[in-house]
Amino acid sequence: MPFARLALRMPLLALIHRSASCLIMCGAGLQSPGYARMIGTMNCTRCKTKAVLKLPRHNAAFCKDCFNSFVHDQVYKAIRSQEMFGKNDRILVAVSGGKDSLALWDILLKLGYKTDALYVNLGIGGYSESSQEKVVHFSKTVAAGYGAVLHIHTVEREGGAGIRELAMMVHRPTCSTCGTIKRYQFNRIAVEQGYDVMATGHNLDDEAARLLGNVLHWQNEYLEKQGPSLPASVDGFAKKVKPLYRLAERELAAYCVLNGIDYVVEECPMAQGARTLLYKEVLNRLETESPGTKQMFYWGFLEKSRTTEMPTNIMEKDRSTLHPCSLCGQPTTAETCSYCKLMARANTSTAG
Repeated sequence: MPFARLALRMPLLALIHRSASCLIMCGAGLQSPGYARMIGTMNCTRCKTKAVLKLPRHNAAFCKDCFNSFVHDQVYKAIRSQEMFGKNDRILVAVSGGKDSLALWDILLKLGYKTDALYVNLGIGGYSESSQEKVVHFSKTVAAGYGAVLHIHTVEREGGAGIRELAMMVHRPTCSTCGTIKRYQFNRIAVEQGYDVMATGHNLDDEAARLLGNVLHWQNEYLEKQGPSLPASVDGFAKKVKPLYRLAERELAAYCVLNGIDYVVEECPMAQGARTLLYKEVLNRLETESPGTKQMFYWGFLEKSRTTEMPTNIMEKDRSTLHPCSLCGQPTTAETCSYCKLMARANTSTAG
């Protein structure tokens, strides 16, 4: 039995165990009802050869080659429909070592885009070590062949401590501290290195879960920025895009397994108890009963948003409220940006 097909048939519980062959565990979850799964004798929807994967929300099945074409087509449609970037633009992908960001880097390179990457090492012990190993491995074995560059920023070198310790110093939740640091560093390097666009690996599951949370709490300000393409509204901000919003999490896991992309399987240990995971679980149950629910929910929101001219509203609002941080120059609504405040508090705590 081919390696990828064997991997996709492994039971979900195999994800609990670490293995030398991360790819086998990565594919284990693909049997879950309502998601991409292995199928017996069904033929590929496109070429009619034997299929290896079924996508219930599309009522389709694909062989490996046609599935890769499907994934590339979905990303290309996202780029074109949202006017994310062109072939002459320089793109910086935020990579974490997980399936989504590495798949995105792989796809953009294969589609012919000028794509480099940035990895931020958060200093979370073995998790960060493993994540960086996966990123560096992909960079050397795949991305280097396209002339792509990997940038690495280490939080401990600048902050003097890892993300967990920094969060304790400033008395903030770890995920909040992490978000502040990553957003700042991704934007800083994109602007300083002259990239036209910054791309992240947020997929359909991520965006649907985020939308559900924002709707439940009626967070209008966040809803305005829920789209997959945010403009560089003021000097000092890089344009931000999410080219994977048309693809589900399990589809991207399948892409990595079928294409031999080794990635970190485990969730970040700091994410335990995150509300987003609950929203994903709820949406997964709905998807199981009615394939296509996530797509209808998020894509429907985007369609309704088209008539509200949100990009224009975002640019106007940002230009009226943002100005350069007095310390670093990045855009902020206050005199000092959140990152500079965080680092100042951390330094004060260390000195004390």
